[in-house]
Amino acid sequence: MQSAGNQGLVIKGNSAVLNLGFRPFFAGAAIFSLLSTLLWLGIYTSGWHWQPGGLAAVSWHAHEMIFGYAMAVIAGFLLTAVKNWTGVQTLHGYPLLVLFLLWFAARCLLLFGGAGMLLWAAVADLLFNLMLLVALAFPIFKVRQFKQFGMLSKVLLLMLANLLFYIGVLAPYPWGLQAGLYSGVYLVMALIFVMSRRVLPFFVERGLGGGVTVTNRAWLDGASLLLFVAFWLADILQPGSLVVAGLAAVLCVLHGVRLAGWYARGIWKQPLLWVLFLAYFSLVVGFALKAAAALVAISPLLALHAFTYGGVGLFTLGMMARVTLGHTGRNVLEPPPAVVWIFGLVAAGSIVRVILPLLDAQHYVFWIGLSQLIWVLAFLLFMRVFVPMLLRPRMDGQPG
Repeated sequence: MQSAGNQGLVIKGNSAVLNLGFRPFFAGAAIFSLLSTLLWLGIYTSGWHWQPGGLAAVSWHAHEMIFGYAMAVIAGFLLTAVKNWTGVQTLHGYPLLVLFLLWFAARCLLLFGGAGMLLWAAVADLLFNLMLLVALAFPIFKVRQFKQFGMLSKVLLLMLANLLFYIGVLAPYPWGLQAGLYSGVYLVMALIFVMSRRVLPFFVERGLGGGVTVTNRAWLDGASLLLFVAFWLADILQPGSLVVAGLAAVLCVLHGVRLAGWYARGIWKQPLLWVLFLAYFSLVVGFALKAAAALVAISPLLALHAFTYGGVGLFTLGMMARVTLGHTGRNVLEPPPAVVWIFGLVAAGSIVRVILPLLDAQHYVFWIGLSQLIWVLAFLLFMRVFVPMLLRPRMDGQPG
């Protein structure tokens, strides 16, 4: 038996799953992503008659990939990162278990509860959002680390976007459903942009050794942030408009320039680097497709899935792998060989989901089904490699 000391929990056997936030939430995110995608695959390609939580199946799928899967990854990452940034212990032991169970309860109520349980699902989900916000705010305020307020504000806005979604499905304000979902996607993207600016240059310089210097431009950071906020609001208020297309085109150029400034040829030797570059590049492609959709007859869903499948999918997998390796005492510069297959599958799946329907719309349903199957295979492999690491104590015997 292993005691968790001041964590307020006795962990039996070799389990360490409640020692730090990344452990339960990364495991939960991976398992939930796999199971929910299998269900969506059956609904979309086989015509299964299922209305999770009384919602239209497409609304459930969209909500759960944002506020279920992506939020779990965000929770696990930030609970771990804030501890590193502030030096203050974040949730662990029983309090972490309560937070995780709120997330889990919301997923189960939406999946199995039917329309009569939708309100309770909303309560559990929003309590999870609120408890996560408080858990992150406490150490930040305690050490007066005010530079983290930007990140904290995005978590707050994600909670409000989730609330807007539930208002849209529970009250006679249907505009809230779409506004909440698209706001959720864009806020997750905003977090990716912020975290990429913080860590990608550092990862490149550290991972490739001396002699590599990346380029950062303060004017580009400010301009891309302001224009992205304008793009988000314009797409909520006037979707498909020329204003949205123009802003998307400018953001495509700005983020392309930013990514080029971080690029070094040596990244292709490091899977944990190139996966993040491919994720960012997919977001750039998404802006290009968003601009094109207002000018030519292509589905706006292609841009959306460049943002989500390729961008969010690759970035979350890359960060989950890196954080898991680093915080279980392993070498992030020597990841398991399987990560190449995991990241490669999702990269290939994003091409199948976004590019092939653009080239061959006649087989649209087939491409969607194939992309979902590829996603399932990638997460099966991720679970096989990383979930055991998440459940066991650190290799070096350190806490965490």
